[in-house]
Amino acid sequence: MHAPGIWGIIVVAIVVILLFGRGKIAGLMGEVASGIKSFQKGMRDEETKPSPQIDATASAEPTRETEKAKDA
Repeated sequence: MHAPGIWGIIVVAIVVILLFGRGKIAGLMGEVASGIKSFQKGMRDEETKPSPQIDATASAEPTRETEKAKDA
């Protein structure tokens, strides 16, 4: 298969503009841009907040060795 030529791309662009109109395409691109901006803002907010640290020794259940020591 080969890549479409410049004329093929131009024809597709003209058909898309005729079907959707410039207003709908501009509105759609604006919505995409605002979505990207809100995603980036959310990623920045996550980086500034410290993640909660879990103390593995405090929350771990007692091992079998400690249970055996208690029984003896």
